[in-house]
Amino acid sequence: MSPTAQAVDAAQARGFRIVREQTIGDLDFHLVVLQPPARMSTAKALRELREADPAGTYDFNHIYLGVGAAALGVAASPRPDSTEADGAAQSVPRVGLVDSGVDVSHPVFHGAVIHTWGCGERLFAGTHGTAVASLLVGQSTNFHGILDRAELYAADVYCNAPTGGAVDALAAAFAWLAQQRVAVVNVSLVGPDNAALAQIVRTLTSRGYLLVAAVGNDGPAAPPLYPASYPHVIGVTAVDSHRRVLIEAARGNQVMFAARGADMSAADLGGKYSAIRGTSFAAPIVAALLAQCVSAPDSSAANTALESLAHSAIDLGPPGRDLTYGFGLVGADYRTDLAQPGR
Repeated sequence: MSPTAQAVDAAQARGFRIVREQTIGDLDFHLVVLQPPARMSTAKALRELREADPAGTYDFNHIYLGVGAAALGVAASPRPDSTEADGAAQSVPRVGLVDSGVDVSHPVFHGAVIHTWGCGERLFAGTHGTAVASLLVGQSTNFHGILDRAELYAADVYCNAPTGGAVDALAAAFAWLAQQRVAVVNVSLVGPDNAALAQIVRTLTSRGYLLVAAVGNDGPAAPPLYPASYPHVIGVTAVDSHRRVLIEAARGNQVMFAARGADMSAADLGGKYSAIRGTSFAAPIVAALLAQCVSAPDSSAANTALESLAHSAIDLGPPGRDLTYGFGLVGADYRTDLAQPGR
């Protein structure tokens, strides 16, 4: 992350090769992806880089994955410039999504304005991204996402590639959303702590962006997952229709809110709907509620929106904020039937 020219020269002298790099002025970072010399393990490569430049920021290009049922499946098609509802207003809520691609041809999105990013000229619609997007902005006869006639900025960080969801892809997606000044971003992805991602998240949150992330489904005894566990990220757990926390949901200080994440359905590929379960599908409920209140990156507005949401939360655990439900359940009235919602 933002290495000096001397550090890059030293790495190349050691046999490292620059695979790709990106400079994003809006976020003040320069990310360089290096490939180790032949027959050098990545663990040894990272150790050598850190020892050679102790003041620098080096880490693996970790891969982050979607959490919850509906994480598989992809369909490719040419990318449209955007999908827009006829006569869409300019003052509608705006929300960002970092996930797999969205099936913008699904009938549930006919009333939404969707801007897509990533994968060049192709659109790789994934089941996970499509499901999360429908909970954010989907609207049909019998299916209603939180936001009505909203504007979605959907970044595909997978593109149906085996290395999809890596840190450099997330960095580019966050940079695009920052360029568009989308204040609230849903990230239903999890992975390990990463030095570069931590720096990007710190920059965004310090500038008034609200990052809403699923806490993960590795169970209550699992170590913290990221980005939900970074400071100032809004970690979301999931409950079922009886307001009981999912047994697979993570616990810890990172949990800020709970929302419905089971006994529901969401949009699937090919115009279908499928049952969903996991913290991935609770996070967009919280993101959508915040997007109704925050229209542009602003620390004061972000803090006010969070305080208001916390005040409205239904306390489900011990009095006050706790490690299982955070401040409590929000969006309690929201639900989607498990039965086929129809069009």
